[in-house]
Amino acid sequence: MMHAYRSHTCADLNTSNVGQEVRLSGWVHRVRDHGGVLFIDLRDHYGITQVLADSDSAAFAQIEKVRAEWVVQIDGRVKGRDAALVNPKLPTGEIEVYATGLTVLGAADELPMPVFGDVEYPEETRLTYRFLDLRREKLHRNMMLRSNVVRSMRKRMWDQGFNEFQTPIITASSPEGARDFLVPSRLHPGKFYALPQAPQQFKQLIMVAGFDRYFQIAPCFRDEDPRADRSPTDFYQLDIEMSFVTQEDVFAAVQPVVQGIFEEFAPGKKVYSDWTKIAYRDSLKWYGSDKPDLRNPIRMQDVSEHFAGSGFAIFAKLLEQPGNEVRAIPAPTGGSRKFCDRMNAFAQKEGLPGMGYIFWRKAEDGSGMEAAGPLAKNIGPERTEAIRLQLGLNEGDAAFFLGGKPEAFEAIAGRARNEIGRELGLTEKDCFKFAWIVDFPMYEKTDDGKIDFSHNPFSMPQGGLEALNGDPLQVYAYQYDLACNGYELISGGIRNHKPEIMFKAFELAGYPNSEVEKRFGGMVKAFKYGAPPHGGCAAGIDRIVMLLADEANIREVIMFPMNQRAEDLLMGAPSEPTNLQMRELSLRSVPKE
Repeated sequence: MMHAYRSHTCADLNTSNVGQEVRLSGWVHRVRDHGGVLFIDLRDHYGITQVLADSDSAAFAQIEKVRAEWVVQIDGRVKGRDAALVNPKLPTGEIEVYATGLTVLGAADELPMPVFGDVEYPEETRLTYRFLDLRREKLHRNMMLRSNVVRSMRKRMWDQGFNEFQTPIITASSPEGARDFLVPSRLHPGKFYALPQAPQQFKQLIMVAGFDRYFQIAPCFRDEDPRADRSPTDFYQLDIEMSFVTQEDVFAAVQPVVQGIFEEFAPGKKVYSDWTKIAYRDSLKWYGSDKPDLRNPIRMQDVSEHFAGSGFAIFAKLLEQPGNEVRAIPAPTGGSRKFCDRMNAFAQKEGLPGMGYIFWRKAEDGSGMEAAGPLAKNIGPERTEAIRLQLGLNEGDAAFFLGGKPEAFEAIAGRARNEIGRELGLTEKDCFKFAWIVDFPMYEKTDDGKIDFSHNPFSMPQGGLEALNGDPLQVYAYQYDLACNGYELISGGIRNHKPEIMFKAFELAGYPNSEVEKRFGGMVKAFKYGAPPHGGCAAGIDRIVMLLADEANIREVIMFPMNQRAEDLLMGAPSEPTNLQMRELSLRSVPKE
């Protein structure tokens, strides 16, 4: 007795099925007319099977009517293909199905965008018809990759003794660093719930409740301004928390999971297992970023001493002011004026007046090596030689220089470093390199000179309560990020589990005890009843899948993403509520001025 819709999927059939009567169902991927013989590539979730009919076939007249993306059921007989016609790219490439009957299960209107072929379509169209977009091979593959990554993460976490628990989605507003999405309460007019920016407080409470090792594939909601590598409304993270742990214990638990995922899902790419630790301040100094791309070997250095009091007036003057520095970006093999001018133009495009440079070449009189470029003339041979030795450079190499307040030029220096590594072919391809960025400063000065938390307010300050009695800007937190290929994949910390340290930490950032009690009442209360030392982290799942799929845009690995303006073009969100909904919620909408 034949199944109502299919005896096999479109990936099942091979030469062992030749001669069998079969039934397939799927989408018409494309139709080809070879003069009296019609071919259909029939596609389902599993694969593609070639179906054919000639004028002798009872299904011929029916097949003439079908168009791309119709859903059809085909009855037919499996035939072996001639050796010359075998398609080695398809698992079903050695056979085809001679159609004897066809039933249309779902006809399709004319398509707003094709599924077959790899045409680039405007994002607007792709997101409005996302269900069509998702039928395309690349996106289908990305979504399956995502599904398999999540499954593997869960298994790896369970294997390491973690338990998965669900935390609330409707909760209280909490200052996590981004804007909350608020949800009006019908039963408590004028009051609002919030969607969680992360399960941060709940996962800490789970530790206080004695569960030791928690994880969750957790949705997080933030009302953010969109960027290419960030979803503007919601995203998923692998959320982790552990009790009775030091920073090193967290690293030891996380590395096998993340490294294992990359090894499993990036075949043919090298996954480095030596995860270095880099202090936040060194990362900014060496790489101009707190999420460095270590595939690029270039490391920037402070060369202020060689320019102080030198003949290069611009830098010499800068260095008379405290807090200013001159940094060098070494460029091995970049020693040509043409390359140096190109990088100078890059810096100008980024909004700098330019980058000074020195390059080393064969001396014109044949006596070894000389330093060239306007800077070299200004500071003289002793100083250029000292710079060359410090940077470990040789003939055929170059160095670029930026001066001023580091925070003003660091980011551009970082971009220049990436550009130089790429241009000179120094950046390693087809690999993943990881580093833990550690020792984040606990506090920072805001523009108006106030002290505020620079990262997660719940981190334990290094040195405990004593450390908080000195200069807040000198306090480091047990706070860490995992960087990979220029992206931040994980952020975490060892938590502050002592109420007196917590009150003091918030006090330094200008929050009185009453404010802390009001905002984090639940946590403060919990910490008064025996809290274990605990810590953890969260890994961005969308971003990990983005790296594994080799995509530059996070929307390529999210099933139903918002557009750049945080709109869902398929479902029409956000939308206006009805008058009844507004009345029930005791809300009134104020028109924008």
